[in-house]
Amino acid sequence: MTAAAPSRSAADPTCQSGRVNADPEQPRARRWVPEATGAATAAALAITTVALVAASPRAELLFRDADSLVTTLVVRSLAVGQRQDWAMSSVLFLPETATVALLTAVGLGVAGTLALAAVLNLIALYGAFRVAAGARGRSPAPVAGALLGFGAFCLFAVTEGSVSRDALEPASLLLTTTYYSATVIAAVLAVGIAGRGLEAPRRGWAPWTIAAVAAASVLTNPLFAAWAGIPLIAVLAVVALRGRGSGAPRLVVAVAVGCAAGFVLRMPLAGLIANTGAGYADPSRALESLGYYAQLAAERWNSPGGAVAVIAGVALWLWCGVAAVVLARRRETGAFVVAAFGWIAPVLVVVGAIGLGTHAARYLQPIAFAPVVGLVVLPRLTPRVALPRTLGAVLAGAAAVALVLAGAIGIPRIAASATAPDADLDCVVAWTDASGRTGAGQFWTVRLPKAHVADPRSLVQVDHELRGYAWLVDRDDFAVGEVTFLVLDAQSPAFELPPGTSMDDAELVPCGRYTIADFGERALPLGPQRS
Repeated sequence: MTAAAPSRSAADPTCQSGRVNADPEQPRARRWVPEATGAATAAALAITTVALVAASPRAELLFRDADSLVTTLVVRSLAVGQRQDWAMSSVLFLPETATVALLTAVGLGVAGTLALAAVLNLIALYGAFRVAAGARGRSPAPVAGALLGFGAFCLFAVTEGSVSRDALEPASLLLTTTYYSATVIAAVLAVGIAGRGLEAPRRGWAPWTIAAVAAASVLTNPLFAAWAGIPLIAVLAVVALRGRGSGAPRLVVAVAVGCAAGFVLRMPLAGLIANTGAGYADPSRALESLGYYAQLAAERWNSPGGAVAVIAGVALWLWCGVAAVVLARRRETGAFVVAAFGWIAPVLVVVGAIGLGTHAARYLQPIAFAPVVGLVVLPRLTPRVALPRTLGAVLAGAAAVALVLAGAIGIPRIAASATAPDADLDCVVAWTDASGRTGAGQFWTVRLPKAHVADPRSLVQVDHELRGYAWLVDRDDFAVGEVTFLVLDAQSPAFELPPGTSMDDAELVPCGRYTIADFGERALPLGPQRS
């Protein structure tokens, strides 16, 4: 007579919350293999995605757009030892600027640095997806779940190819350093921390960690509170009220306190904020906002790949709702929070953006990243299949090959896009550097040359009346008081020059799409600052 096999209990580390480790006898030393496989696959996807987007008209947004260059201009200003007196929007771009500062040391130039930052942004997003996918033993295939979500996000990004910053193409905005990449990554990370905190409430690290992420994120960008703070509090409150997660009340408090702390931390930096963002909200224009976003959605539907992206986005959003219901019934609270966030965040953000009367597609980025977060829970809801032990080695080898191929094919394409010849820009830069004088230009015209000249202080940002335009620029530029040439192009309205001065007094230097109006020894005084 044989003894009965002992039953597994909750104390068994291979069986927690009803989840059985897919390979409980796997040595810990080998657990890095799937993680390394996932990281290599994510890096290959990141390089491929950046290569495809950079080869499209979207490259204009990545490398040359006036808004996209703010972090570059901050780093250039620091490099020349300029006094720091920045006029920022409500977004301070602190993590993004730090990233660009570090990557500048690689020596890839302005566009090359931004391209490298785009790849790293995507890899960091994968890391956040991996956190959201849960710990090993909780999910049968967390790496696969993270790659599902990340891969879907990359697919959305490569369908976006508009040159316009106002197009409803939010996924590819993550590739820039000035359209809230750090906030997107932090939002996904916060969701993952909340899910893990509910699955292991006794460890106590989750409330402190999520509070720190919320505080740091709101400090640099208040949109985090709308994109992640409010949706997470709503989902966690439901969990707490239903008594499904012992750690939910603490997480609700942690998110709320973290967001509040972020707003408090912004107070000493008020001098850097030229616009708090309150001016962007006008509820009386809600119907106009609805029409605006509906028009953007219609344009997206009619663009190449846009219809597929819209259908897929809606399908993923519905999937998050269904998955949340199923997971709630199974009492898998951590995974429920992830899926429920993917459903509720887009709803709250879209309704909120319309209700506030906003007119900016960049505010709707949760419609791109929130639904795909719900894919990370898919392995928990699929039948478990016994896989050969050799499969791990095969997948690791395939990931390594994919990374090598992505590097060999994608990196040259990225480099070609980042270093594409621009004779017009080179003309302005060479002339400005050779002149040894200070000139000026309007926002959409001057920022690209300003980012490339030897000393960014040699080009001052002004409006059409020669007033210092204090917007996403170091106000120390205006201390020069006067300029002797202007940089013009078709994006800028005609200048209104001081009395007694006209364009007839200037020598016009053609530089392709640019024209330099050189007034020689005649100085043009700068007017009072405005923003």
